[in-house]
Amino acid sequence: SMSLQSRRTQLLLVNSLTFGLEVCLAAGITYVPPLLLEVGVEEKFMTMVLGIGPVLGLVFVPLIGSASDHWHSSYGRRRPFIWALCLGVLLSLFVIPHASSLASLCALNPRPLEIAFLIVGIGLLDFCGQVCFTPLEALLSDLFQEPDNCRQAFSMYAFMVSLGGCIGYLLPAIDWAFLAPYLGSQQSCLFTLLALIFLGCVLATLFVTEEAAMQGDLLDGPALKDVSPKPPKPSLWCCCCWRVARGPCLLQGRRVLQAGRKLCLLLPRLHGLYCRIPRVIRRLFVAELCSWMALMTFMLFYTDFVGEGLYHGVPRAKPGTEARRHYDEGEECGGV
Repeated sequence: SMSLQSRRTQLLLVNSLTFGLEVCLAAGITYVPPLLLEVGVEEKFMTMVLGIGPVLGLVFVPLIGSASDHWHSSYGRRRPFIWALCLGVLLSLFVIPHASSLASLCALNPRPLEIAFLIVGIGLLDFCGQVCFTPLEALLSDLFQEPDNCRQAFSMYAFMVSLGGCIGYLLPAIDWAFLAPYLGSQQSCLFTLLALIFLGCVLATLFVTEEAAMQGDLLDGPALKDVSPKPPKPSLWCCCCWRVARGPCLLQGRRVLQAGRKLCLLLPRLHGLYCRIPRVIRRLFVAELCSWMALMTFMLFYTDFVGEGLYHGVPRAKPGTEARRHYDEGEECGGV
């Protein structure tokens, strides 16, 4: 078992990524809706854009969880998936502030392509950021399997999520004009700072050791349980999606069809599990669902409301004008 000092070090290294993810997601939720409005996306379509990431997450979270349970590599089971998703977050942090420049390089009429780049970047940030918490939580469970250590690990995890949220909501409210000569506009400064913070947090996971957890898993089985029916070994998703499958093409086709069938059975199985849980837990689930729906709706429109309703700014006004300056001031105030 890990010594006390080593365990604390591992705990800080893993949860540093938790902090970095939450900083990026919190800042993105605050800053992204005004960006969409500024390029001309209507509010009714803005909410659809922001729903792309969660919808994709519903599909891919069980698949990534199942695949990471059966993954074997020199870097452990969880970290390859964590790093792949972190790469998506870093890519989105580059695409979102540079959507206009990328569109100008690719087309004569850049506005539609700028909107497309912005939508892709936002969807990638939301999807990769939210889904990355799944293998990250599984990594914590692998490293800290004893009950006392597990409680300590997830207490630190919850603290880092809260701290990251506070920092993430605060960053868009700061005026980064003093960095403008080096990094450009306010949004370029913000997203560059987010990328640097997140990159440092990702590099910290290079020093996480999974060897002890890997040995325990050979005896105890996978740490991350999937609610979908358990696939035959070797895992269908590992064979079909991440590894070169062995055997004739007919066998591969059969496995793909079987995997698709199991995915279709996921929702009915979830419904069955929901019906079998105690009534008090079911009420708690409904209360949690309604609370998050209300909170997310408030958070998505709050900064825009402050910029337009209280500061009387116009998000589609040209940069440098009085109306746009009022909107930017309201946006910064809303971030606080």
